[in-house]
Amino acid sequence: MYSLLIKHILFPFHERLLGRQTLAYLQELEKIQWHPLEKIRQYQWQKLKALLNHAYKNVPFYKKRFKQIGATPEDIKSFKDFAKLPFLTKKDIRENFSDICARNLSKKDFIRMNTGGSTGEPLIFYVDRRRIGYDRAAHLRARRWWGIDIGEKEIVLWGSPVELSTQDKLKDIRDWLFNTRLLSAFKMSEAMMFKYAKIIKKYKPKHIFGYASSIYLFSQFLEKHNIDLSNIGIKVIFVTADMLYDFQRKTIQETFQCPVANGYGGRDSGFIAHECPAGSMHITEDIYVEFIKNNRPVAPGERGEIIVTHLDNYIMPFIRYRTGDVASPENKMCTCKRGSPLMSNIEGRTTDFIITPNGKIMHALSLIYILRDLEGIEAFKIIQKKKDYLLIKVVKNQKFTAKTQNKIKDEIIKTMESPVHIKFQFVNEIEPEKSGKYRYVISEVPINL
Repeated sequence: MYSLLIKHILFPFHERLLGRQTLAYLQELEKIQWHPLEKIRQYQWQKLKALLNHAYKNVPFYKKRFKQIGATPEDIKSFKDFAKLPFLTKKDIRENFSDICARNLSKKDFIRMNTGGSTGEPLIFYVDRRRIGYDRAAHLRARRWWGIDIGEKEIVLWGSPVELSTQDKLKDIRDWLFNTRLLSAFKMSEAMMFKYAKIIKKYKPKHIFGYASSIYLFSQFLEKHNIDLSNIGIKVIFVTADMLYDFQRKTIQETFQCPVANGYGGRDSGFIAHECPAGSMHITEDIYVEFIKNNRPVAPGERGEIIVTHLDNYIMPFIRYRTGDVASPENKMCTCKRGSPLMSNIEGRTTDFIITPNGKIMHALSLIYILRDLEGIEAFKIIQKKKDYLLIKVVKNQKFTAKTQNKIKDEIIKTMESPVHIKFQFVNEIEPEKSGKYRYVISEVPINL
């Protein structure tokens, strides 16, 4: 009964109070998802044309960009024409911060945000209520695909400094009112995870939402200590913000005895895609996504960098924004009959790839599998310092031997097909990134996909 109160009264009131039309956007997205792809592209085209006209008239940075290519928005008559605009990078944003902000909108409508800074300096930017509303609507719609509606009990395992820095009394009250309980992904010691298990068992959430890496770590803890949370009514585990590997999905599903639904997006790029029960990753209709390699679109099934244009942020438009993430477009319709475009093979950031001394690009999994199941290793992190130099941080136990170490070296050299220098650093724990995520592999070597 209380969840119905949230759905029909508290949540609508909360969104109106914040000036967001989330429920109207939700209704719009729930309708458009069943349209054929051609009609969805028409929907995106109309939104894109409006955004380009706005940016040209009111955003100095984009006025200059159009001038660079000798065009105006009237000359952009197709998505192919649109691809003539240069990509937007984080460097562009930092160096032209003021000029990317719209001149015709009130400063009171500027909502400051920042990325977690997992791979370096956080990116500071602004969004408006319209963008937040659409992202929130896409988030809620994806929940409904899995039978989770507004107001149902939720556990959030999160570690973003933004959320954790605002855990004041007001937010505590708001979380309580909306059936949400936040557990910190920054605090994942065994003692803390025992507390988390007790909280979850008592609270009996309908779903859990959080970082894939943190929920996987928690699942391993539950298995190790024979703690059963599979019988308290959890319908689905939603994961996002970092890579979901197949072995992580398998462990989480077996531990909680429920499906795992993958989500992909970011603070800077928006709620890009979410997995449906049929197993496809559907791209949100109010975000136009390109897949680029060597400055050209890739064919369906090929790997390319994800370039996004959020069609509903007018305060600080991100037009053809380079995410640094990699995936493949799909040219098919999902068996769930939703017409939205699909993506697959989301492989994380280019910093999650390894480049060998002979120039071969390898996904992180090629090295992860070498260490993941070895006896003697509790946790690890591989950092590529140079093409021929890897630093491997290892949390070891008594089963780790010189033979284990030599086996790792031999397997890595065999996999990379090149001689590489490997240094081991034994630590007590692997610290999460600044964002709270746990990453297995980080390359400090520039890679161009």
